[in-house]
Amino acid sequence: MAERVGTPAAGVMTSAFVDGAELMAQALGATGYPFAVISHPISSAGEAELVAKARATIEQAQALLLSGDEVDGDARRA
Repeated sequence: MAERVGTPAAGVMTSAFVDGAELMAQALGATGYPFAVISHPISSAGEAELVAKARATIEQAQALLLSGDEVDGDARRA
């Protein structure tokens, strides 16, 4: 993980993969790793919906990177 070498990072995945992301973080020794969540699915979303989802996810990721704490919304912590 980038954080282990001092590089701030934020994980992002769709809501369908939250459980898997939490398990992967735990397997890598990073239980409670925070990440931003974009609602699933994205493949069928139109351009305007994708832009809205991306903006919301960017806000979550930015909050995670700047605060290091869990954020409101869909951002998750195991």
